[in-house]
Amino acid sequence: MDYTGKVILITGGSSGIGLALARQLAARSAFVCLAARREELLQNALNTLETKPGGGKLAFSVDVSLPDQANELVEKVTRLAGPPDILINSAGVTQPGYFQDLSMDIFHWLMDVNYYGTVHMVKAVLPGMLQRGSGYIVNIASLAAKLGVFGYSAYSGSKYALAGFSDVLRMEMKPHGIRVSIVFPTDTDTPQLAYETPLKPPELKYLLPELGVVPVDAAARGIMKGMERQRYEIYPDFGGLLIAALLRLLGSGQYTVLDLLLRRAEAKIKKLKGQS
Repeated sequence: MDYTGKVILITGGSSGIGLALARQLAARSAFVCLAARREELLQNALNTLETKPGGGKLAFSVDVSLPDQANELVEKVTRLAGPPDILINSAGVTQPGYFQDLSMDIFHWLMDVNYYGTVHMVKAVLPGMLQRGSGYIVNIASLAAKLGVFGYSAYSGSKYALAGFSDVLRMEMKPHGIRVSIVFPTDTDTPQLAYETPLKPPELKYLLPELGVVPVDAAARGIMKGMERQRYEIYPDFGGLLIAALLRLLGSGQYTVLDLLLRRAEAKIKKLKGQS
């Protein structure tokens, strides 16, 4: 895939997977446009991008959960760099916790950013892509969109919604020459993971096998590889691919397995509390 001069708009581009992708794309002569809420962090991220001949870089402070700001962002990018050839929706937030302890504000916040933020951005770029008859939309979801993870009712719900939206978008856009991909990363070494780890319920530690944390640059390379191979579902690391394969193999039997693992996790926690 030749990225030279391609205008690539990346939300959530000030850190994590979004920034790692921006660096790799900038190194391949793309014109990278970063979008995120926090302006200082955004400018620091922009300074780390090394542009190549034929490429360029810009940064925009924006809240994608607000449709007007999403539309204004695309208008600015189009005016300054050209209409986006590729949109990467990497903006995302999370808040683990037991369902009964999470406020409704948390659920609305995660849906506003993780789901509606993506919908707003797709709505904003789509008229230009439809007019040209080409374009590429990449939505960053999570393995939590394939497997309901204990303690992540708000997050998994928003990412499952994103997966369903992407499935329909892929079908509807295919006749118009517009490609769609959805990415299912596992735990990746990002600021978001550092934030959420102390908040995870203890059951989660013993519920699922430890897959390790994927370096963010490795995750970005895996995503790039999936994009270039024109995959719809992209699994950036082997652990995610393995779990997805096991879920397909188990079918509805996965719930029996998860219940067994949960009982073992609860027994382990009870034993540890007794020892302490």
